[in-house]
Amino acid sequence: MLIKNEQKKILVMRYRFIGDTILTVPFLRNLRRAEPDAFIAWMVAPGSSEVVKGIPYVDELIYWDPVTIHADSRGTHRTLASKLAFFKELRSRHFDKVYVLKRSFSSALLAWLSGAKDRVGFDTEGRGFLLTGRVPYRHDQHEVQNFLDVLRADGVPVADDHLEAWISAEEQQFADQYMAEHGVGADEQLLAVHPFAANPVRGWHEDNFVEVANRLQRLYKARIVLFGGGRDVERAQYMRQRISPEPVMVVGSTTLRQTMAILARCQLLVCNDSGIMHLGAALGVPLVAIFGPQSPVKFGPWGKGCRVEYSEFKCSPCRQKFFTECKPSPRGKPECVEAVQIEQVIKCVADVRN
Repeated sequence: MLIKNEQKKILVMRYRFIGDTILTVPFLRNLRRAEPDAFIAWMVAPGSSEVVKGIPYVDELIYWDPVTIHADSRGTHRTLASKLAFFKELRSRHFDKVYVLKRSFSSALLAWLSGAKDRVGFDTEGRGFLLTGRVPYRHDQHEVQNFLDVLRADGVPVADDHLEAWISAEEQQFADQYMAEHGVGADEQLLAVHPFAANPVRGWHEDNFVEVANRLQRLYKARIVLFGGGRDVERAQYMRQRISPEPVMVVGSTTLRQTMAILARCQLLVCNDSGIMHLGAALGVPLVAIFGPQSPVKFGPWGKGCRVEYSEFKCSPCRQKFFTECKPSPRGKPECVEAVQIEQVIKCVADVRN
């Protein structure tokens, strides 16, 4: 990509999860507004970056993909040689400033290795000496605001904080065709259900989602669209047999971008705390999210029309080391997520719809 010699070069580092990737968009929009002529690159993970395809606020995506325990890691930079080659290439880009939105020590070290004169990020994990601008990290506010605090601390004005996502005409056309092939009319009301979680233990029980899906179909004369990934197929089939009328299945059969396009067609989403929750919020889909061990204050859905059902315990939020700090329920779930009742969710859906 051609970069003018005199052009200011800025790197933003926030890679790995789908949710965190989506939550970085308000930061990038405000940065671009303040730096309209700068070259802005965003360091992302190759898998999660799919959710921001079409973003107009960055000039380039730089893929950093070391091996991790996380599901979306492809391990592109697996060997020492591949890591060293990445560091060398990054340093050759001569960035003027790096914003480090990850809190790990390794991300600040990577920013330092880039050779950028200005390095602004959270003062966490004893890494402050690697930064030229140290920003306190707060656990009592949403992650979107924490990211924007980095801009504020650097003197960059913040004008707005809403999420965004972009769906192409071709992707919209795919969603229309997919629905038509599954017998869904153009004007039929669709209610999305995503009952899965990256860590199944912390999710609301699938039987609860089945009951909610059946009741919502009766209450609102709507079709249920069941969402999930490739590893959710077996559990999704269990739910499919228990939801009547049978739901439209979007489980392991579509790409991430196609899933987003289908989700955008839905009038409401009921889900666990998950990446698709953040996608729904970014697409402007009204939603009800069920939280258990994790804090909705920091990681809840962000946007108008988003609601959370959550039962706070003395130990909430916890470190999610199941079950060393609490006992499992008879269904093998933490008591905090079991405490969320079906009636609460049904009422919350009615409130969101109204």
